[in-house]
Amino acid sequence: ERDDASPTPTSVNYHFTRQCNYKCGFCFHTAKTSFVLPLEEAKRGLAMLKEAGMEKINFSGGEPFLQDRGEFVGKLVQFCKQELKLPSVSIVSNGSLIRERWFKKYGEYLDILAISCDSFDEDVNVLIGRGQGKKNHVENLHKLRQWCREYAVAFKINSVINRFNVEEDMNEQIKALNPVRWKVFQCLLIEGENTGEDALREAEKFVISDEDFEQFLDRHKDVSCLVPESNQKMRDSYLILDEYMRFLNCRKGRKEPSKSILDVGVQAAIKFSGFDEKMFLKRGGKYVWSKADMKLDW
Repeated sequence: ERDDASPTPTSVNYHFTRQCNYKCGFCFHTAKTSFVLPLEEAKRGLAMLKEAGMEKINFSGGEPFLQDRGEFVGKLVQFCKQELKLPSVSIVSNGSLIRERWFKKYGEYLDILAISCDSFDEDVNVLIGRGQGKKNHVENLHKLRQWCREYAVAFKINSVINRFNVEEDMNEQIKALNPVRWKVFQCLLIEGENTGEDALREAEKFVISDEDFEQFLDRHKDVSCLVPESNQKMRDSYLILDEYMRFLNCRKGRKEPSKSILDVGVQAAIKFSGFDEKMFLKRGGKYVWSKADMKLDW
């Protein structure tokens, strides 16, 4: 029987890999291991989460398209939609490794593709570390937008507001791209990830004040799809599974893992997640997230 003390994992973020081809200076889920679960084990865990009440899965990283050139995440997306029949399946990616053939093969099973883009000035993206070689991140964003239209995938943009982009006016570009949601995050420090002795990043120089963040939001208040996420809203309102399928508790400003759901089950693990179900609902964590229910202009 379900224990009333443990929350329902309605919406889960599964960071199945920590490996990435970008080096964003404020990254708060860094490449501390190169571990990725075998595909069948990942599927077993996802089925357990569905059994426990999961309605939405978001695949994240690292960069999800690095593993087997996108085949790993593709197979998981197909499994979650076809076998588990989840209402919503989404991916967060930097977009640099996604090819059109992936959309042809797996696009029908994906509800939402969120692409991370922090600036529409390529020099700022380079400064942040959101880039690789000669590729233009913004040009690629537009190409992905078009593929999402063609293959009927809802398009979302995630931006981390930090010291280098806080003065930027993105109104025109966001309206032109017309995402279903524009998630605007305040740059967040997590001990052991992007701040502190054992961290792989030093994000202090990226941090902005609450006032700076509010000014950025005010400048973009006419963008109807904007969803703001301050540090306060963000910290405990996400259910995060790491590469071992352990829930990560960020309550003390660092990520403390539960035992793996594969070993102890969802209910036992989720009690240690630090998840704030009320804040999840307050920040609008539940929304129209199945593409079948969206009135989309494909």
